[in-house]
This record gives sequence, structure tokens and C-alpha cells, in this order.
Amino acid sequence: METTVNGEARVLATDTALDLIAEIKRDHPEILFHQSGGCCDGSSPMCYPANEFMIGDSDVRLGEIGGVPVYISASQFEAWKHTQLIDVVPGRGGMFSLDNGREKRFLTRSRLFGGGEACAVPDVKVRAV
Repeated sequence: METTVNGEARVLATDTALDLIAEIKRDHPEILFHQSGGCCDGSSPMCYPANEFMIGDSDVRLGEIGGVPVYISASQFEAWKHTQLIDVVPGRGGMFSLDNGREKRFLTRSRLFGGGEACAVPDVKVRAV
């Protein structure tokens, strides 16, 4: 799987998301993201200790944000393949996600590839890392 689409990174993070990643990495230096589509906050990217989560054969590696690999299940990839942005919003993270208990959580936002910048979330700073 290519980690770019027409030269654009397949996954991006807002500055707020990168800040939360850095905060989590202080407690858990090796982490990864996975978005499964399961029953437990499945539409949200979940953050796990890298050595405690097994990547499946059908999981798709989207790329990295903040030096952290990002995976998505194949079925979710079909639904989300046109999007690329991970953000942070107030609230509780998924029960097993490392953002839980920090009063902010990761969220996938729809940002379309190839000219879809007009559809981007307003006032969200984005940088590819």
C-alpha cells in the first residue's frame, strides 16, 4: 500500500493531534494507531502500546503521524480511503485507547484528496510528519 495518493500523504495530523501524541509518548514511547470499525469506538483511531496490539494480515498501513504508524482495517479503509486527517477533540477516548482519561480524544476527520482542501475542516492547522 502506498502511503501517498497523488503525492499527498495518506494520513495527516493536526498540531493538536501531534501535541497529544507527544504527551502520550512520554508515558508510552512505542505506540501505534488502529481504526477497526468494531463496536468499541470503532470509527475513532485508537492509540495502543505497540507491543500490546497485533496488526492483522488485512490491516492497511496508512503511513505515520508524529513518528507513529497508523493502521486501519481493510473494511474501514474502503469507507475511509478518501480521507486523511487525524484531529483531537474534547472528550473521553476509547476504553482501551491511550488517550482515554486525558479529557481529549483522537478523531478522524474527512479531508478529501486531490483538491479536497476546500472540504477541509475550518481553522484546523495540518502538517504532514
